[in-house]
Amino acid sequence: MSSKTHEIRPNQSVELLKELHILTRDGKMNQDSRRKLKQVYHLFQFIEPLLKELRDERGAVTLVDHGAGKSYLGFILYDLFFKEFQAQTGGASHIYGIETREELVAKSEELAARLGFTGMSFLNLSVADSITSDRLPARIDVVTALHACNTATDDALRFALEKKAKYIVVVPCCQAEVAGVLRQNKGKSLGNALTEIWRHPLHTREFGSQITNVLRCLQIEAHGYQVSVTELVGWEHSMKNELIIAQYKDLPRRRPAERLNEVMETLGIEELKERFFVSA
Repeated sequence: MSSKTHEIRPNQSVELLKELHILTRDGKMNQDSRRKLKQVYHLFQFIEPLLKELRDERGAVTLVDHGAGKSYLGFILYDLFFKEFQAQTGGASHIYGIETREELVAKSEELAARLGFTGMSFLNLSVADSITSDRLPARIDVVTALHACNTATDDALRFALEKKAKYIVVVPCCQAEVAGVLRQNKGKSLGNALTEIWRHPLHTREFGSQITNVLRCLQIEAHGYQVSVTELVGWEHSMKNELIIAQYKDLPRRRPAERLNEVMETLGIEELKERFFVSA
């Protein structure tokens, strides 16, 4: 194996890394793969303490990865944490990958079976169906979403909030919906000097992305969670760099709910209230 693979961790599945195209068939790693692996390892550093806490507290961990795609994150989490944990607990913990593209679900199922990752399941479900499906347990400990595009991150949040997950860990990707509404409604509020913030198309896109995540954080807080926001990795590695981590603590909900509504009203995007729902 090439000396370029020094980043690979002890007991990590080389076969998995080849299947995920992090390693080539002859065990080499290019610069893009090294950057991708660094992002996942960095995210794992944030998630691992949460998993350990849940393991010590409950003896098992149930994690749902929404908008899983090829289940890149789920496979890495299983390989680095759940694989050993499963052996210790007799298979009580589980990772569920939720993905609407049936062909990706089938590929993930085949790979998990080939690797012997028995504590992984992949479900071809919509968000609405996943909330009520009996194929998922009633209690979910952790909900993740890595670069789930556009409203898929919001779908993951809706699932997590409905399930009252203890931890939510999301790295949002492209967010076009809010920017589109800002652009559409710009003419209605020209008297408001704040529209200068998103007058130019580039600013509309960037501000739309920023405000989307601000609204998401307020939404999560309005459901009783404590929220922190940080960088996932340096900007030189990825522009989609924001990491939102939330822990359910049953905190007061009224103030963040009020602020959420105030922000939407100030920006003239009240029509998005259903997207950033707050339970009664």
